[in-house]
Amino acid sequence: MKRVKGLAAACVCGAMALAGCGGDGNEGIRGVSRGEAASLNSQQARFESSEDPAFTVQTHYAAGQLAESQGNARVAIEQYRAGLKVEPGHRASLYRLGVVYAQVRAYPEAIATWEEYVKRTGGDATAYANMGFCHELAGQSDLAEAAYQKGIAKDGKNNASRVNYGLMLARAGRGNEALIQLQAVLTAAQAHYNLGSVYEQEGKQEMAKGEYRKALELEPEMGEAKARLAGVE
Repeated sequence: MKRVKGLAAACVCGAMALAGCGGDGNEGIRGVSRGEAASLNSQQARFESSEDPAFTVQTHYAAGQLAESQGNARVAIEQYRAGLKVEPGHRASLYRLGVVYAQVRAYPEAIATWEEYVKRTGGDATAYANMGFCHELAGQSDLAEAAYQKGIAKDGKNNASRVNYGLMLARAGRGNEALIQLQAVLTAAQAHYNLGSVYEQEGKQEMAKGEYRKALELEPEMGEAKARLAGVE
C-alpha cells in the first residue's frame, strides 16, 4: 500500500483535512513545521542549560516533536515512550507514538498504541480510523473493516472513519458500498471523484473515466475531475 505520511487518510479530492483528535494538541497527523522546530530547538537549548532539568511528560513530548522535525523516528519513539512512563495516559504522546510507529512500518506496535489510545479516549472515532488504517497497511483487512465500523458506530459523521473505510471498500472492488460510506460525509460529486481516483490508481481506466464523468455531471466546474479525466482519455 501507499507510503505513510500520516493516518486518518484524507480523501483524494482534498475535501477533508487530516483529522486529529480534538483537545489533545494534535492538529491532524502531520510533521512539525520549520517554525515549530525552531521553537523546539530554543526550548532544548534552555533545557540543556538548566542545572536541574525536570523530566516531565511535556519535556519528553517536546523532545519527541523535535526529533520528528529532524526526521529522527527512533529518537522520537524513545522520547514518547519515556514520556508515557512518566504519565501513561498522556494522549498527545500516545497519538504521536502511533503515528511514528506507522511511519516506520512497525504495525503491531502502532496498532497496540492506537488500541491504548482508544481506551484512553473512551472510544474516539478518529482513533478507530487510525487503528483501522494501520490494520489495512499490515494487510489485515477484516480487522481494518471492524475498526472503521466501530469508529462509524461511535460517530456516524466522522470523516476519517467514513473516508478511509470507503476507500478500502473501493480497493476491494466493493464500489457500491464504498459510495455509501463516502457520500455520508462528502458530496456525491466528491464521492465519485474519489472512487475514480482509486480506480485510476489500480489501472482501471474505463471505470475511472466513468466515475470522473459522473462527478462532472454533478459538479461541472470540478477542476480536479476535469484534469484527471483528461489524463486518462
